[in-house]
Amino acid sequence: MATRYWVVSLPIRSSSSILWSRLQESISKQAFDTPLYRFNIPDLRIGTLDSLLSLSDDLSKSNTFIEGVSQKIRRQIEDLERASGVESGTLTVDGVPVDTYLTRFHWDESKFPTVSPLQEIVGTIHTQVAKIEDDMKIRAAEYNTVRGQLNAINRKQTGSLAVRDLSNLVNPDDIITSDHLVTLLAIVPKYSQKDWLSSYETLTTYVVPRSSKKLNEDSEYALYTVTLFGRVADNFKTSARERGFQIREFECSTEAQENHKQEIEKLMQEQDNLRSSLLQWCYASYGEVFSSWMHFCAVRLFAESILRYGLPPSFLSTVLAPPLKSEKKVRSILEQFCGNANSIYWKSEDEVNVPGVGGEAEVYPYVSFTVNIV
Repeated sequence: MATRYWVVSLPIRSSSSILWSRLQESISKQAFDTPLYRFNIPDLRIGTLDSLLSLSDDLSKSNTFIEGVSQKIRRQIEDLERASGVESGTLTVDGVPVDTYLTRFHWDESKFPTVSPLQEIVGTIHTQVAKIEDDMKIRAAEYNTVRGQLNAINRKQTGSLAVRDLSNLVNPDDIITSDHLVTLLAIVPKYSQKDWLSSYETLTTYVVPRSSKKLNEDSEYALYTVTLFGRVADNFKTSARERGFQIREFECSTEAQENHKQEIEKLMQEQDNLRSSLLQWCYASYGEVFSSWMHFCAVRLFAESILRYGLPPSFLSTVLAPPLKSEKKVRSILEQFCGNANSIYWKSEDEVNVPGVGGEAEVYPYVSFTVNIV
């Protein structure tokens, strides 16, 4: 599938069928690797010259917006497919691949009546696409909130012993709790383990001798228990902190652990449901936005061609997909069909205000703009 198409119109000097045949012949002989298609535009309502000029001022800006929304949805689809581990599917519009929809484009009269003024059609398209963008923001935010909660839990499960959840590392048998005794959990830097073992009994009074037991360790820390009288626990914590040992608060509750497990399972199920729902919505919405975008391109090509070539409308609209190495040759072929090369050239918006490009923008004696599918 090509990813970059040119939507082009050429002035008709005699008849559209003759021009189309000549163009096909030239492309096949001089740039045979360039697919060429007709771009079917209906007889749209022209309106006044002032209305066309006013519309023209907004067309490039509107195109940037619509294209941007289509790309946002496509990126969202790619992110969701990666997260789901599913293979990327072919994006479609009305059941056909997007490139096929573009190269076989036909105007949908039921969605956009051709009797409507061009400004009204463009306004309708812009409103519909803006609503889809707003819907996506809401749906994506809901999904990302749940995903963020799970990521926070996972960080606690996989982080260092200083921050991670300890519930799956500590067994009820490791904890002593009575009227007088408590068991604390100490996070000891790996390089300080000898210091801990030689000093923990003297950090305060009433520490049970030889009560410290190592439960786990990671690349930075070791997890130890220590048992002492509850009334000196605060003193022990203060002394431990002064020596560089961290005492982690921990409640050994089978019920709490089970509730925590159920919370994670519930969040994971909710995330899966939201991701699946959002992915299906994105598939459908991408097709809707792409369809609206192609109708917009048809209006744009129609309006710019009239402003470029004059009235009555007499131009051939086409879609080409030249490989990068053939672009210069195809541009040359297209120019040959434009008569007087000294006429005022059309400036492609794709070349306007390009960062890092100095001098004047590249201009053509025909209407041309680019559609980037990805």
